[in-house]
Amino acid sequence: MVDAGGFHVVLGATGGAGRALVGELARQGHRVRAVSRRARGSWPDGVEAVPADLMISEDVRRACRDAAVVYHAANVPYAQWQNVLPTMADHVIAAAAAADAVLVVVDNLYMYGPPSGPMTEDTPRQASGPKGQLRARLEEKFLAAHASKQVGVTIGRGSDFYGPHANSAPNLLAIRPALRGRTASWLGSLDAPHTLTYLPDFARGLITLGTVPRAWGEVWHIPSGPPVTGRTFITELFEQLGRPPRMRRLGRGMVTIAGLFNRQIREAREVLYQFEQPFEMDASKFERTFGASVTPLQEGLRQTLAAFQATR
Repeated sequence: MVDAGGFHVVLGATGGAGRALVGELARQGHRVRAVSRRARGSWPDGVEAVPADLMISEDVRRACRDAAVVYHAANVPYAQWQNVLPTMADHVIAAAAAADAVLVVVDNLYMYGPPSGPMTEDTPRQASGPKGQLRARLEEKFLAAHASKQVGVTIGRGSDFYGPHANSAPNLLAIRPALRGRTASWLGSLDAPHTLTYLPDFARGLITLGTVPRAWGEVWHIPSGPPVTGRTFITELFEQLGRPPRMRRLGRGMVTIAGLFNRQIREAREVLYQFEQPFEMDASKFERTFGASVTPLQEGLRQTLAAFQATR
């Protein structure tokens, strides 16, 4: 295990994965530094909040000083990916190396492209769109930094998040509208099985990757619940709310029309295939190596709704 009294530095601490990491790290008793552009917000007792712009190399080095583990959980809107993420990656690699810290990279499944079955860490990188291709190049960049001994790196991947603070389709299209008494929406197909990753489970998996040397230098799929359909997810959601389910499907045509007025939606069309056909992540490599405890959907939704209702 790695800690040695250093900080566990969370970059992008105000995002969904970042907040989950800060909360779980604090719960486990680590020294935690929460880093974001403004670093405002309510943090657990003992967490040090530091403002930093990850596009400024000196900001990142300062934020990562005295780190034992650096978690790169920062993200930007789709339209900024090509111009921002490669530079951000370079700055984070350099800062983690300067601190002699382990770098844990938060990643998604875009680089695989449309799947022909459950995705493992060995699934070929066959993305045809620019976002998936960029994710594949970033994977190469991070692993090359590890191979050259510049910095120890490990990559943790999850599927679409749900849970408190998640900026994701399940949260934005289903959970939040349902809480307001409206119809829940689901992209693509209501009946295609889809892996969903509960953010607190994801955070625990990432902490394992950062603190156990066996994980370094590799890509890992973080254990998530069994694939569920949108219909199942929304039905369970409304059951938790004590109301009959109200749901609708947002097909490709509707997404295309909405994209005329919203660039984020327009950019999301590249990965709409993830919701139109079975999209299943295989995390058996992690489970065999480290074991796993995954929150059941019913309990994950209960905790998510309780968190939303507590902040309304």
